[in-house]
Amino acid sequence: MSTPIDVQERTDQHEELLALIALLLPRLTRTWQSLGTAQDVLLRTLERVRPGRGATARIRNAVQQYNQQVARFDRELRALVERWAATDLPTAYRDGALQALRRAHRDVTLFRWTTDHQAALTPLTATFYVDLIRRVQETVRRAQAFSRAAQDAAREVAAGRQREGIDSPRLAADHPLTTVIYADQSRHPVESWARSALMWQGVSTANAGAINTARWDLEAEWMQCVDGPECGFVSHPDTDHADGTIRSIDEASMYPLAHHGCIRAWIPRPDLNGRTDIESGDPA
Repeated sequence: MSTPIDVQERTDQHEELLALIALLLPRLTRTWQSLGTAQDVLLRTLERVRPGRGATARIRNAVQQYNQQVARFDRELRALVERWAATDLPTAYRDGALQALRRAHRDVTLFRWTTDHQAALTPLTATFYVDLIRRVQETVRRAQAFSRAAQDAAREVAAGRQREGIDSPRLAADHPLTTVIYADQSRHPVESWARSALMWQGVSTANAGAINTARWDLEAEWMQCVDGPECGFVSHPDTDHADGTIRSIDEASMYPLAHHGCIRAWIPRPDLNGRTDIESGDPA
């Protein structure tokens, strides 16, 4: 009953998606690093502030230049996120659909951007766009909070109330701009966060394309799951292992992935339509 998947296909099952991420990730990381560079430049400039004529103007000019860099960061990151949501995720959806057709040994020309596919894609890209933009907004807020704190500290020095100068290490530690802070307050390098987030969004979108194509274009009732050998179906530690099992198309839609970093993919099985001796979770 199984449709075999060889080792190379397991490795390359999201090859197109990995190529998209490989193009975006360095640009996103470099842009984020520019914010850290701007922070360092402002701190080094404010470290040289001493009481006297012109100190206030020097502080104001340094903070203004920094804020210009923050605004540039905001514009460039938003442009990258918009391209990802508007161009790259639809490409991932289409590639997922085409890969599903190939695995089912069907003609790839069966896929068309019908109203059903467009309607399915729109909320996905909107949700993922908002998720990424929220990270950008959060970083901009932290960058602005740092600017205010650094400016206040430098003004204390300029007024002669802080003789030792600004405390750059404390300001940088209190306002980290080169990491992403999760809800549990853990800090993660931008590159590792971005890779994880983009993979989650891209694989989710590609799998939606595969499942929807199976449902609408092949009228499949069953899907075959391809996953890591230890991955559970609902979550990674789930004892109901996913790889090599047959799942109803409704269950596939509910759990296109199990966790961040999941490599799950789906094979349409229209050849099993009408079978009454199959239950979801049976081995393929």
